[in-house]
Amino acid sequence: MTFYERLMQLDRRWIYLAIAIAVIIPVLLPFKVPVYITPEVRSVYNFVENTQPGEIIFLAIDYDPNAMAELHPMAKSIMRQAFSKNIKLIISALSQNGPGMAEQLISQISKEYNKKNGVDYVYLGYKPYFGIVILAMGQNYRIPFPTDYYGTPLDSLPMMDGVRNYDDVKGIIDIGGGNITEYWINYANGRYKAKVALGVTGVMTADYYPFLQSGQVFGILGGLKGASEYERLTKREGEATEGMSIQTVAHLVVIAFILIGNIGFFMSKKKK
Repeated sequence: MTFYERLMQLDRRWIYLAIAIAVIIPVLLPFKVPVYITPEVRSVYNFVENTQPGEIIFLAIDYDPNAMAELHPMAKSIMRQAFSKNIKLIISALSQNGPGMAEQLISQISKEYNKKNGVDYVYLGYKPYFGIVILAMGQNYRIPFPTDYYGTPLDSLPMMDGVRNYDDVKGIIDIGGGNITEYWINYANGRYKAKVALGVTGVMTADYYPFLQSGQVFGILGGLKGASEYERLTKREGEATEGMSIQTVAHLVVIAFILIGNIGFFMSKKKK
């Protein structure tokens, strides 16, 4: 077997080891990666920044724990920005395994800013059949959610006085890790003309740029990079900024192995 053929048949365990080392190095020797702020991320930031104190933004936390690494930093940054400006939040969690995770996040960030449930934010929680839920909320939040996540009737919450549907919020920011995102675009924006912005995982990002170009969404946060951009804009760097160095090194290692495999393929083919 020639050297180039051995390159093509490299034991995958060496690749796993190289990736593991690539992940460990930035943890032991941390460094910062320059982050360029893209217009679609700045658009979401400016939307929240220009919302007036006392106005309401709908924040949809539609992901499971397996997407926390990419999407949790987005939710944290947006919530912190909103609470720091005394903007009120209506929050839902329509992904089946996400409501408890979302509740922990809300509890943590609300305590940081001394915000009270029912006064400064309302957590609606989860209901099945997210398409139907999103449609129903366009008529009245009380149709799918007569009570909030904690069992309190919406009509008894001071913040919900006079708040019925999407017409009463400044806009919707959906942070999603699956196809729930499409229903916010099709129903909340398409049917009820609500302003919608997205925060999605890295592999989902490219699929939603056509909606940005058509004006159906006004901004996109894409993956860990989008989250790190938002952290940079809010001047509070956190997990996403730290994770960018790990992601960068890991991607470089993957690219190196792709190059090695292609070199082996073409050189062995040339020799034959």
